[in-house]
Amino acid sequence: MVDTGNTTDISPREVRLPGRRNRFRYSVRKAPLNVQLCFVIVAVYLLAVLFAGFVAPFGESELASPEAFAPWSSVHPLGTDQLGRDVLSRLIYGARNSIGIAVVTTTMSFLLGGTLGMAAALLGGWVDQVVARVIDILMAFPQLIFALMLLSVFGTSIPNLITIIAVLDSTRVFRLARALAMNVTVTDYVESAQLRGENILWIIAHEILPNIRLILVAEFGLRFCFVFLTISSLSFLGLGIQPPMADWGSMVRENASLITYGDITPLVPAAAIALITVAINFIVDWYLQVRTASNG
Repeated sequence: MVDTGNTTDISPREVRLPGRRNRFRYSVRKAPLNVQLCFVIVAVYLLAVLFAGFVAPFGESELASPEAFAPWSSVHPLGTDQLGRDVLSRLIYGARNSIGIAVVTTTMSFLLGGTLGMAAALLGGWVDQVVARVIDILMAFPQLIFALMLLSVFGTSIPNLITIIAVLDSTRVFRLARALAMNVTVTDYVESAQLRGENILWIIAHEILPNIRLILVAEFGLRFCFVFLTISSLSFLGLGIQPPMADWGSMVRENASLITYGDITPLVPAAAIALITVAINFIVDWYLQVRTASNG
């Protein structure tokens, strides 16, 4: 007889491997302090985006004070702008407008440029050459100047702003997705899927995209920063998000004259723009290091 008094039977069902969410939380807890701080900053921005209407002390376009350019006070912690609107409230609503539009624009550019790039790499031949040359022509123009010209022609509405920037930014996504996909399309499993008669979208979704997802996710964060800065620049020049909607770029322009009098109010939205771009860049760099180490 075998003595099993000191042994414990472990059923295979009791063995649980850590899920992706748990591994991610563990990685965040082990991340450097600066990366953890960046996660906190991004979380604060997201709270402002989601709950702007509850957090802001005044309305987005509410005339909160009869005094224009009122100094900082307990009622108006960041003062008022040229129309007497509360700057802190507009800063919070500006987070929702600027970040929300940038996320939508970046998502559209990835759907367009990523799908087109992977499809061009998969089809090859004259299709790949024609699409690649069209993209080269679009990339020959400076993106900001091209966007200024198109917005001047088609108008500065939000749909036009999102569409124009998404199309222009998709050219960069196309080049990356095409280059990555070309290394995958020559593999045996992609050729097997083609021989089975699978359609292009199925091959892209099940064979190509899972193998290049890591770099595309990192690129999404970087492209978001570029799109966000482009929208802010256009708003500063008067062709981006239009009043009465709050936007950080236009807030810098509207309050720029205060710098002459030693008031740092215009620097607050400028600092908000810089802070989120730096935070996301740190997070993307950390993400690439962690995923590369885990895959290696």
